[in-house]
Amino acid sequence: MKPKMISIAVAVILFLIILVQNTQVVVVKLLFWEISMSQILLIALTLLAGMGTGFTMAKISGYRAGKPKSGGTT
Repeated sequence: MKPKMISIAVAVILFLIILVQNTQVVVVKLLFWEISMSQILLIALTLLAGMGTGFTMAKISGYRAGKPKSGGTT
């Protein structure tokens, strides 16, 4: 197995362990709203929001993994 795949598998397993251990209901207060939801759902939504933000910022900045940006000089 490639090291990248092993790292991803370990991260997913750790994330699933964290989700299973946090099942209580929490209250999220945002300005005038108060939302009650499972902590599992809150953690998953926060992860997805962070991944979406990172993906969007990478697209905006033009970052490409493993490839240097062409700046006119080689």
